[in-house]
Amino acid sequence: MLKIDKLNFSYGDLKVLWEIDLEVNQGEIVTVVGANGAGKSTTLKNISRLVKPNSGSMTFNGVDLTRLESHQVVEQGVVQVPEGRKIFPEMTVMENLRMGSYIPSARKEREKNMALVFTLFPRLKEREKQLGGTMSGGEQQMLAIGRGLMANPKLLLLDEPSLGLSPLFVKNIFDIIIEINRQGVTILLVEQNVYQSLRIANRAYVLETGRVVLTGTGTDLLNNDHIKKAFLGM
Repeated sequence: MLKIDKLNFSYGDLKVLWEIDLEVNQGEIVTVVGANGAGKSTTLKNISRLVKPNSGSMTFNGVDLTRLESHQVVEQGVVQVPEGRKIFPEMTVMENLRMGSYIPSARKEREKNMALVFTLFPRLKEREKQLGGTMSGGEQQMLAIGRGLMANPKLLLLDEPSLGLSPLFVKNIFDIIIEINRQGVTILLVEQNVYQSLRIANRAYVLETGRVVLTGTGTDLLNNDHIKKAFLGM
């Protein structure tokens, strides 16, 4: 579905991404792991066209993403759930979810997608009239993912979904990611929680200082000596 080839990106004079090659096939959960500042979130921002790459190519189902604006990327079915949730705090849960289905193709599927969101996140159904800003961090993360699903994604980009959550909510979020994938949504996951993200990944990429240094299946990388030492404290 997604193919990135030789992607380079800089913030001004600061080079952040170096010759990134990455692929996501339909039906997969692909994880990008690495330390803070490795370039993980910047990679997603390039895919979503929130920033402009210096060079390289990015295609989604054969469509050149570098020629599109951000809203056109969403119309292609590539939907990002941003780091830090970024819900609308003064809107209710229901209003936040409806905001996720603003593109024409998603409006047609609004009721079906709403039913899916409430099945995955029954707590959101219980609190559909509550203001988003009054909910806990874990509940807000559920809402952010639910809003992303309302856009009817073919590929869901998840940026640090476990950030700032309690251990109980972290496990819950990763279980839900698995279920979303089972429902037919392909996932590209960016995470600092290396163990949990590799545990659920079909394949993974390890970024260090803006470069891909390791690739493999999630299981292979969990057993890799470098990963154990650098990220798992083993």
